[in-house]
Amino acid sequence: MKIYLIYTASRSVLSRTIKLYTKEDYNHVSIAFDKSLTETYSFGRKKISNPFIGGFVKEDFNDPFFLTAHCEIYSITLTTEQYLLLRQQLAYFINNQPLLRYNLLGLLAITANVKFHREHAFFCSEFVATLLTKSRIASFSKELVFVTPQDILKTCSLEREYHGTVKGYLAYTAIKRSKTR
Repeated sequence: MKIYLIYTASRSVLSRTIKLYTKEDYNHVSIAFDKSLTETYSFGRKKISNPFIGGFVKEDFNDPFFLTAHCEIYSITLTTEQYLLLRQQLAYFINNQPLLRYNLLGLLAITANVKFHREHAFFCSEFVATLLTKSRIASFSKELVFVTPQDILKTCSLEREYHGTVKGYLAYTAIKRSKTR
């Protein structure tokens, strides 16, 4: 079984600001349970038009906000046990969605190397790292409140599936699906 990690770089002000600080091309990570990205989760904007209201989200990569974003997509092959644990961990987030918040203060604290943990609050890489750790898929050498998207890339055994725009990837997977029918 495979899951997918989607690294994106949108043209939003927040994304560009984070990029100025990190000097990294991709500063947002999501986790998907299917190659076509129809079941993708992360912590980010709850409303595309408002970057200040964030939390646990099921992302829609067909939204114009994402279509022009650049991305890299990686896969991880899991055992059945890891996959079931991952689904179980994800169920916690789905069932507690109203309680969950975006950890903007924690994201800012990383820049000062200060631990700032808020109950029920995550930023994208903290969320993905939490799922991967609790599902026994990965183990990080730092506390999860300090894990960046790049740390996940360095820690996990990932296979790069795609590099380009989200729109290009969705077209690519649609063509592949139509050929297998």
